[in-house]
This record gives sequence, C-alpha cells and structure tokens, in this order.
Amino acid sequence: MKIRNAKGIKNALLLLSLAALVTACASAQKIDSDYDRGADFSKFKTYNYFSDAGGDKANYQSLFTQYMIVAIDREMQSRGYVKSPDPDLLVNFNANFQDKTKVTTSPAMGGYYGYRGGYYGGWGGYGMATETHVSQYTEGTFNIDIVDARAKQLVWEAVTVGRIKDDTFDDLEAKVNEGVPKFFSWYPFIAGQSAPTEAFQE
Repeated sequence: MKIRNAKGIKNALLLLSLAALVTACASAQKIDSDYDRGADFSKFKTYNYFSDAGGDKANYQSLFTQYMIVAIDREMQSRGYVKSPDPDLLVNFNANFQDKTKVTTSPAMGGYYGYRGGYYGGWGGYGMATETHVSQYTEGTFNIDIVDARAKQLVWEAVTVGRIKDDTFDDLEAKVNEGVPKFFSWYPFIAGQSAPTEAFQE
C-alpha cells in the first residue's frame, strides 16, 4: 500500500470539498451557464468522460468522482444521450480553490470603550472605539463542462462560486445527487436535436 504525502492528502481533501460547491446553488447560490451558439448540437448523441475528470488520476477514482459520474449519467441519459467508448461529447468537472481573508470594521459593542454599556451612544468624532474582525475561508469555483470530442471545443458549461463549508464531508452522495440536477437544469439540449428546448429559446 502506498503512503500518500502531505500534498496528496491536501489534494484529496480539496477534491472532496467539491461536493460543497456542487450544492452551493441550493442555498441561493447563483449558477452561471452558457452554450456555444455556433455548435451543431444535432450531431451529438453519445458521451463519455475525460480520464482525469474531477482531478483524479487515470488509475484512481475518488468516491466523489464516482458519485458525480452516476449523477451525470442520469442527467445525460434522461436527455437521450448514450454512453460510448467513441463519444461525440466529453464531460469534465473540476474546481479551483483560493484562500480568502475578509476584514470588517464595526463600532465596538457598548461604545466609548464599553462604559456606556450599549444603552446610548456619543456624538462621534472622539473616543469612538471600533472592532476589527478578520476571518479566513476558502472560496471555490466549480465547473461542469461539455466538450465536442472531435473539435476539442467547449460547447456548454455551468459554473458556481461558493465558500467551502465545514459540513463538506456529510452526506457526500446525497449532496451530489441534489446538486448535479441543478447544474443540468441549465443544459438546453436533447440528444440529436439542433434547437434548444423551448425553455431556453431566445
């Protein structure tokens, strides 16, 4: 059995943190989505995945990736796409993470160094105490991409940005099953059809 180094462990933890982003949209998080209006979607009938989808190595597949593939299979196949070893479309999903620092300044509780006890305030301009709060968090950007496998051209994507939360590891499979359909609600095509579905027609 191979022992992973510290960097490998960190990467594995970040990979699992993707689940928090997949369901970020469930808490009023915005999903941005668009498709290539120059692409001929009528020629797309089959699909498969990039070998490193989700950031996995070719010889290793995390539980998160397994859950994502099952959920995406469900969405693609419900739209008539067939999984194939020689696909028209390739699906990819991944995330970028960035550590953030938020600094906020507010009047100190109680005012005037606390002796007024918060019952009344002064006129300002002198003796006004403030409190500075510094918080650190991780922000992630999560993408699901669909690519024309032969032209090697992105034809659809859905993106969300959100904070990684402490409950990332809770109910991982349930989070994926809840989140993936929200992304695919922005996918406007059915296999073999050139025009977007009625809800997406401009």
